Amino acid sequence: MSRRHEQRIPRSKWTRDHASRLRRTPDTTAPIIYPPERRISDEYHLWDTWFLRERDGSIAEVDGYRIAFSLSASSSLLPGKRHDEARIRYFYSTDGREWTYGGPVFPEGEAFGSRQWAGSALLDDGTVYAYYTAAGHRDEPELTYEQRICVGAGGTVSTDGDGLRIDGPWDHSVLLEPDGERYQTQEQSMRQDGPIYTFRDPWFFEDPETEETYLLFEGNTPIDDPDPERTYNGCIGIAYSETGDPADWAVLDPLLDAERVNQELERPHVVVRNGRYYLFTPSHQHTFAPGCSGFDALYGFVADSLFGPYEPLNETGLVVANPENAPFQAYSWLAFGHGDEILVTSFFNYFDLNGLSLDDVAFLPEAEQFRRFGGTYAPTLRLQVAGDRTRIWGELGYGRIPLERESLAAPDRVRYRATDDGDEDSDGGDY
Repeated sequence: MSRRHEQRIPRSKWTRDHASRLRRTPDTTAPIIYPPERRISDEYHLWDTWFLRERDGSIAEVDGYRIAFSLSASSSLLPGKRHDEARIRYFYSTDGREWTYGGPVFPEGEAFGSRQWAGSALLDDGTVYAYYTAAGHRDEPELTYEQRICVGAGGTVSTDGDGLRIDGPWDHSVLLEPDGERYQTQEQSMRQDGPIYTFRDPWFFEDPETEETYLLFEGNTPIDDPDPERTYNGCIGIAYSETGDPADWAVLDPLLDAERVNQELERPHVVVRNGRYYLFTPSHQHTFAPGCSGFDALYGFVADSLFGPYEPLNETGLVVANPENAPFQAYSWLAFGHGDEILVTSFFNYFDLNGLSLDDVAFLPEAEQFRRFGGTYAPTLRLQVAGDRTRIWGELGYGRIPLERESLAAPDRVRYRATDDGDEDSDGGDY
């Protein structure tokens, strides 16, 4: 490992002061989502989604196809139970509008864990590396919640007149487990009277400035006191590959923590724009610590290098919030660059709840639980970014992923933003 990585890196903080100022604004509130005319799949619930990417982070194209990977479960399963049977399945598209089901990524029973949770996917010199979270253990009689970061390496993509296929054989390995020093273990978490621990969501990243190779993930920092606020100890973890080998990693100190603020900094990922590093993470309303009030939303931070220091975007960290009258309509946002913009995908979650909480949903009649769950790709949002400020200024269709060479016209209806004197300004101000 390089001497630079052996040094303790000062950790960036998302503080209670930042979180105390969280407010929805016109720039950060997403439009209402209505049910689409048709879902991506009638056979499966779909939620957390990511794309096959090249080492430089661009979305890979194989013979004109892009490939999306989604957590999925049978659409006959109650939506609230979907994580108990989660499998990664893939879809492909030539236009980024219409998606065709390809199949499960891994053969049944081959991957580690009793179910697969979110990850990322790399195409490296023709070989697919499918990163995933192994939740529980294969063939366990009852579900458990140990989490390990894994990879299936060795996949290939082939195309013919009938479409696209991803095939093995896959070489599965456990890449990272919490060490108890930098990242909290399950045993440490169980000794605390707090939320379940996290060690999941691997996301491959090659730094364009240094060409060094990293894996970001969600974790928790170990705690050693009984303060209830300390059990809210989410962090964004990072590992380093000295050789650039996508299957060989050494864990480093966390990039950022949210101690006493939030317990889950999910699916962390970085978009580099104009020499600045934009670090994004979705999180939930219910994972904020007592005394903090947040939203189901995409949060973000910005720095001049991968290792920070990071400052929260828009002063608080809030980038995309569900609207107040539809607080759970979308989740698991994923940002990626496109031209001068950053686009943000997510999945269509629960809607038409009329003030019900997510806990209340489980007490609804089963037919209503199904009716009020989207379970498909949500509309893609368009972000304008300038320094440490962002704003939502438009949206694209459900699951729309433009081609890299495809330019986007200004939205038909530009979202207006309020100026300091209360007038409305449609030119985007400093954007």
